[in-house]
Amino acid sequence: MLQIWALDGIPEITPGDDLVGVILDAVSEPLQDGDIVVVTSKIVSKAEGRIIHASDREDAITRETVRLVASRTSPSGHVTRIVENPLGIVSAAAGVDASNTPEGTVLLLPVDPDASARRIAEGLRSVARVGVIITDTLGRAWREGQTDHAIGAGGIHVFEDLRGTTDAEGRPLVVTLPCVADELAAATDLVKGKASRRPVAVVRGRADLVGDLDLPGARSIVRDPARDMFRQGADEAYAEGFAAGRVARG
Repeated sequence: MLQIWALDGIPEITPGDDLVGVILDAVSEPLQDGDIVVVTSKIVSKAEGRIIHASDREDAITRETVRLVASRTSPSGHVTRIVENPLGIVSAAAGVDASNTPEGTVLLLPVDPDASARRIAEGLRSVARVGVIITDTLGRAWREGQTDHAIGAGGIHVFEDLRGTTDAEGRPLVVTLPCVADELAAATDLVKGKASRRPVAVVRGRADLVGDLDLPGARSIVRDPARDMFRQGADEAYAEGFAAGRVARG
């Protein structure tokens, strides 16, 4: 049976705070071997001092952008940018967050969420052999709304590889590779919420996913550019092709 609950009593996090200690202080039901602790990236960023002064959020997005994928200007003049950030994640606004931060500041994603997740997992393993997932809220191509995704992982299998097994009818599964880290990230957001100040949740019932701390992290979820069929937005691809055609015609 799968159980998921959020931890109450997590205080406001400031740079330098010990997240392992904070989590253990908030645990009412002792952690057990095989539990998975899911942590919102916002408190990891705060603890790691990823708060910067930026009167213009757009400037911060520009600094965190490795590659522009697509941009659109709304009738009101607001520009939405879909970009790749230094973590390889493609999202709106490069993960730069201005919510729940002091006025005049913005919050950047952790520099290395996988390393952060491993450190938290290592600390929590003083009481139980747990895995850790760090999450952020992202949109999805071709679908409205947002869900939480895994951007960091430590001590957990991020995929459940079903290739080579068979379905219920005995047919072989050839490409089935559920991203269980993303599935758990989204599931825990149902109990954490966006405004309830409960940024940490515990998943119990998937001990099979917990493993060594040197397992591949969430960076392995990011698709290799060589296999990316949608590297550009439609407008950007059209403009590039149009420009190339004009050059070819002389």
